[in-house]
Amino acid sequence: MDHESDIRTLVTRWIDAVDRGTDLDAVLADHTDDVVMYDVPPPYEGNRGMQAYRDSWPAFLAWQRGDGQFALESLEITAGDDVAFAHGLVVCRSTGAHDEHPDQRLRLTLGLSRVEGRWRIAHEHHSFADDRDRRDRAGEADIAAVLRRWHDDTAAKNLDGLMADIARDVASYEYEEPHVLPDVDAVRENCRRGLEATQEKVDFTVVDPEIVVRDDVAVAWGLDRVEVPQAEGDSVTTWSRGTRVFRRRDGKWLLVHQHLSYPLTTGTDRARVDLPPPTVAAIG
Repeated sequence: MDHESDIRTLVTRWIDAVDRGTDLDAVLADHTDDVVMYDVPPPYEGNRGMQAYRDSWPAFLAWQRGDGQFALESLEITAGDDVAFAHGLVVCRSTGAHDEHPDQRLRLTLGLSRVEGRWRIAHEHHSFADDRDRRDRAGEADIAAVLRRWHDDTAAKNLDGLMADIARDVASYEYEEPHVLPDVDAVRENCRRGLEATQEKVDFTVVDPEIVVRDDVAVAWGLDRVEVPQAEGDSVTTWSRGTRVFRRRDGKWLLVHQHLSYPLTTGTDRARVDLPPPTVAAIG
């Protein structure tokens, strides 16, 4: 008997049923009544028994029917006459997430037993590697590109361009009152006034930004330098501090929060707008 071939067929059939997302009975088939699944989400003690296993699938299959992908990438099988195990890697992600997490794979281990001459899955263990400390360099590059676009659009006085990377529900803490600009319309009006305050080409640069990306959230912080040419030929340079939070929505990074401030002169309430930082590199 070719146990390995039979098990590979069984696993492939199960993978295909999950990937379709439309046939729960096909997903449940070929499992023992006392199946135990250690899944990615809780419970930590696992889903034990067929009813618990059944109850764990509807929400995932609903997601899968949207833009989910569940595809077997590799599978290794070791089989005896009545007991076997298999382990492999599965591509399990949104189809739109390929470029965001190209190396991410679901790790799968299966324990099988042969009951009345037929192989059945008695145990499943699903997990993802903890890659929270892995840098998302593609995401970092995307955020850096947003900062460069703000530099270019400020110089071009392109208000629509400045707003293109800002979420409708943005909350911005600006230098002056009110306490918060509560949405993109308020931010747009504030930017409009700034662009129209001078006819000269304004150089806005985020200097030496730190960028951290985790999944669909990114934070960038650094010093903002603004240079405004004067009629006499000189320019006025101001420095301030900026922290910005982005969310990735439908594959696009959007600013959802901004916090800007000037340092105060020690012992006073006077803002220092001319306090230069140490020599640093700039995006812009």
